[in-house]
Amino acid sequence: MFSRNKNKLPAGTQVRTVPSIISSDLKVKGDLVSDGEIQVDGQVSGDIHAKVLLVGQNAKITGEIFAETVRVHGNVNGQIKAKFVNLAKTAHVIGDIHHENLSIQEGAFLEGHMVHMNEQEVEDAVPTETQTAPAQTNTIATNGKPAEDRVNLVVKSGKQVQQNKPTAPAQGNQQAQAAKVAAGK
Repeated sequence: MFSRNKNKLPAGTQVRTVPSIISSDLKVKGDLVSDGEIQVDGQVSGDIHAKVLLVGQNAKITGEIFAETVRVHGNVNGQIKAKFVNLAKTAHVIGDIHHENLSIQEGAFLEGHMVHMNEQEVEDAVPTETQTAPAQTNTIATNGKPAEDRVNLVVKSGKQVQQNKPTAPAQGNQQAQAAKVAAGK
C-alpha cells in the first residue's frame, strides 16, 4: 500500500507499446524513426527505421526500410533490410530484400534481389538500437553476380514455369539475367 515500488516492473519484463500509425489519409514526406512498431496504411516517401514495420494493404512506401521484422501487405518501392520479412498475398515489392528469414505467400509480387544475410550482416544492417543513417551495402552479392541481376517473382497456385531471359551484357564477361516465375492454369 505504501510501497515505493508500485510503478516498477519485475526484471526481464517488457512493456508492450501501441504502434505508431500512419493512417490511410496521411501522406508523409521524410524519414520515420522509431524504437517500436510502425503501422503504415497511408503513403510514405522516405526511409523507415523501426523495430517492427507493418505495411498495410493500401499503403505505398517509397524509400528504404530497416527493421527487425517487416510484414508487407501493400506497395513498397525500395530496398528492405530486415531479419524477418513476410510478403502477404497482396504485397507488391519493387526492390531488393536483404533478410535472414523470408516468407512469401501465394499471389505476392516481387521484383528485385533476394539476398540472404548471416547473423553478423543482420546485426550490421539492422542494429538493435534504431539509427538514422542507413548501413552500407555491398554491390556484389556473395555469389559473385553483379547487382544488376533481377528476379521477377509472382507466386500463384498451379504449376510453375521458369523462363530465363538474358539481358544486355554487364561489365567484363558477366551477364545480367532476368527470371520470371509464373503459373499457368
